[in-house]
Amino acid sequence: MESTMTALGTHHITTLGELEAALGGPPYPGIIEKCTATTTPLVREFIRQARFFVLATADADGNCDSSPRGDLTSVVQMPDDKTLILPDRPGNRRGDTYRNILANPHVGILFIVPGLEEVVRVNGTATLTTDPELCGELSLKGKPAQLAMIVQIEEVFTHCARAMLRAKLWEPESWVDHGDVPPLLDMLHEQLGLPGPDDGKPARTEEYREFLY
Repeated sequence: MESTMTALGTHHITTLGELEAALGGPPYPGIIEKCTATTTPLVREFIRQARFFVLATADADGNCDSSPRGDLTSVVQMPDDKTLILPDRPGNRRGDTYRNILANPHVGILFIVPGLEEVVRVNGTATLTTDPELCGELSLKGKPAQLAMIVQIEEVFTHCARAMLRAKLWEPESWVDHGDVPPLLDMLHEQLGLPGPDDGKPARTEEYREFLY
């Protein structure tokens, strides 16, 4: 990495002016103005349909993390135009997102509707609760949420479809053969320096896939 950074030489971007020059100039005023501090009815309807989202956090030192979240049916609550309430489901108990929030409440959320290229981005601050009534309202498959994350919205804006269109994310004919992609279990064994899994099971048939709630 050091030799790579050295090779960059004078091409390092260190100022706002250099960054804007690389991007082709400053953003158009309309791009800046589309960011608001509240949701609108149409934005809230988009979020209600977005059953998948990516949640970004950082710890007190700024070390970042992003976590995928999803439900077959979205149960995100929006009691007003500045608040989101999101559920937590059973997982691996690392709780990286929530540990970060306890130290640094700032969050960024990218809401995605399967099959659509546009996305909605929300930034704000989060608090955590295990209030039984609220967690019950976030139930799916008859099971309440483990906890609820309440987000006070600071910024919300729509994001155009360019990235999704470039990736052809929803076009099956563009997808790689899944057999060419390393399975999670193989990657984990490699990371930990363990012998490769040899249990005879087909890839991506882990038991957790049957116990989502």
